[in-house]
Amino acid sequence: MSVAIVFGTRPQIVKSAPIVYEALRCGLDLEVIHTGQHYDYLLSQVFIKEFGLPEPVVNLGVGSGSHAYQTGEIMLRLEKYLVGGRYALVLIPGDTNSALAGALTSVKLGIPVAHVEAGARCYDMSMAEEVNRRLIDHCSRLLFAPTLNCKRNLEKESVVGEIYLTGDTMYDVFLRFRDKAEKSDILERLNLVNGEYGLLTLHRAENVDDPVRLKSILEGVGRTNVEIVFPIHPRTANRIREFNISLEHGNVRVVDPVGYVDMLKLLKHAKLVLTDSGGLQKEAFWSKTPCVTLRDRTEWVETVEAGVNFLVGTDANRIIQAVRFIEDNYDLIRGRFCENPFGDGCAARRIVDIVMRFI
Repeated sequence: MSVAIVFGTRPQIVKSAPIVYEALRCGLDLEVIHTGQHYDYLLSQVFIKEFGLPEPVVNLGVGSGSHAYQTGEIMLRLEKYLVGGRYALVLIPGDTNSALAGALTSVKLGIPVAHVEAGARCYDMSMAEEVNRRLIDHCSRLLFAPTLNCKRNLEKESVVGEIYLTGDTMYDVFLRFRDKAEKSDILERLNLVNGEYGLLTLHRAENVDDPVRLKSILEGVGRTNVEIVFPIHPRTANRIREFNISLEHGNVRVVDPVGYVDMLKLLKHAKLVLTDSGGLQKEAFWSKTPCVTLRDRTEWVETVEAGVNFLVGTDANRIIQAVRFIEDNYDLIRGRFCENPFGDGCAARRIVDIVMRFI
């Protein structure tokens, strides 16, 4: 019998890549199913090609839509593909609508679920990803926790599945590609100087679908004294146009989304990063780049406790103050980067070994 891995978004592809590599190495029969939640080439296919992953056995083509539409439509389309009893286990990475739909469809069909990145918690139930990850964790047979804190969260909630502390597969892929990233010419292409620019990413629904929050973020970023490079998510670009928000800030350069290797290079050589992404908070930590998180809470509390990630929400003045603080205390903050709590770069090996013993 085969094992399936279900993903549909850029961060899920990143989390999945090391598992696919390890499955191929070990001879595990692993099939990739793409939901089509991210369908823009620069957010999906470019990463499959960049990572050298096998083409998905199917793309469900769900596209964009509301949370209810995406989740329900993926379940309807995925069910038709999962029936038949050929899968012994379904691997679910992350906390997107694709992840929730994949987990619910599988357990309704009696197929065990294994959750990659289990136990992450920000304790903000207004955030869709928090709802998704909690539901996935409580219906999973195997739970792969990336950090000790995540493992403790699962134990406190008395989940019924088996908990394993594996480390973070995103760190696996970071280590695999960091040397290649140094050879990227993205700085030259964008005419950037090492250590003299900031990097902005912005995509979460609670930020970009709210015109007040979105305008406040962009106002705060635009009033800093740092040159900001902004690889813009298609969803964010659409909302900026829809809300008629000006991007005419002299310090903000909007560019197309970039691939994984180029993003690592931008991260490594940035003075700081501003983001509402969970994954980018970790990648900034591994790149030893101070981070300003445009959220009130984060699931990656380890980075905040280390004193290198600053939660500011969406208030323009708080964003400006955080950037100024990092500029004024840059050497001190850079000295705070501590021992990595996200594992040793062998998470995928542990996960595949557990999966092979389970099936």
